[in-house]
Amino acid sequence: MILSGLSSGAGSTWGLAGSTLGAAPLALALASVLAYAIAAWPQRAAAIAGEATTPSISRVQAPALVAGWMLHAVLLVLDISGWGRSEVGARLGFGPVLSLTLWLVVAVHIVESRFVPLPSVRRALAAGGAMAVVLAWAFPGDVRAMPSPWAPLHWVLGVASYGLFGAAVLHAWLLDGAERQLRRHTPPVHGPLGLPLLRLERLTFRFVEAGFVVLTLALVLGFVTASRWRWDHKTVFSLLGWGVFAALIGGRLLRGWRGRRATRWLYVGTVLLLLAYAGSRFVFEVVLGRNAA
Repeated sequence: MILSGLSSGAGSTWGLAGSTLGAAPLALALASVLAYAIAAWPQRAAAIAGEATTPSISRVQAPALVAGWMLHAVLLVLDISGWGRSEVGARLGFGPVLSLTLWLVVAVHIVESRFVPLPSVRRALAAGGAMAVVLAWAFPGDVRAMPSPWAPLHWVLGVASYGLFGAAVLHAWLLDGAERQLRRHTPPVHGPLGLPLLRLERLTFRFVEAGFVVLTLALVLGFVTASRWRWDHKTVFSLLGWGVFAALIGGRLLRGWRGRRATRWLYVGTVLLLLAYAGSRFVFEVVLGRNAA
C-alpha cells in the first residue's frame, strides 16, 4: 500500500507517490504549482522618475491563476478517479480532499474577480492552491473501493460542503477586515468586494446556507445508505459541525446574529467539519503513518 512508507519520512512518501501516480500527473502537478506561483508572486512597484510602475508580471497573474486552476482540475480528475491506475477505487486521503476544497474556493474567487479584482486575495488563494497540489501529491492517501453505488455521491456532497463553507470563511474574513477598518478609520460603508457591507454579509451567509443544505444531504445520504452506523470520529465531528451551523443559521434568523459573533460560529463550525475527515485522516496518514478506517 502507498501509505505503508509514510512512517519512514517525507522522502519515501514522495517516491512512492511518484512511482504510483505516474509521470503525466507529476507534470500536471508541476505545471499547476508553477502557474499558481506566478499568480502568487508579490507585486512590488518600482519608482522610476518619480512614478510608480507595476512590473509586467502583474499582467499575467490573473490568467496564471486560471491556468493553475484548470491544470489543478485535470490533476484532481486523474488522481481521485484513478484514471490509468490498476487499483479500483478513489483516493480519499486528506491531501486530495484539501486539494479539491481549495480548488472549489479558487473557482468562486475566479468568478467574483471578473467583477471586482482582489489582488491580495488572489495571491493568498494561489499560494494555498500550490500548497494543496503539493500536499495531495505528497500524501495521496490509500485507494478505496466504493462500498455502495451511493458512496461517490455522498463523498462529492461532503467535499462540496467543504468548498461552500470555505468560500463562506473567505468572505467572512473579508467582512471582518472591512468592519475593522470601519471602526478604525470610518471609511465609506463598502467592503473589499465593492459591495455594501450588508450585502457582503448576506453573500457570506448565502454560502453558509448553501453549505448547510449540501452537508445535510450528505449526512442523510450517509445515514440511509450505511450498512452499519458507527459513532466514530468522522460521525461525531460531522454532527458537531452540523449542529454549529444549524445554531448559526437559527441565531441569525431568530436573534439577528451579525458581525463577529456570527463569523466566530462560522469559523468554529468549519474547523469541526475539517476535523471530521481531513483532520482525522491527517493524524492517521501522517502522524501515525497508517490507513484510517
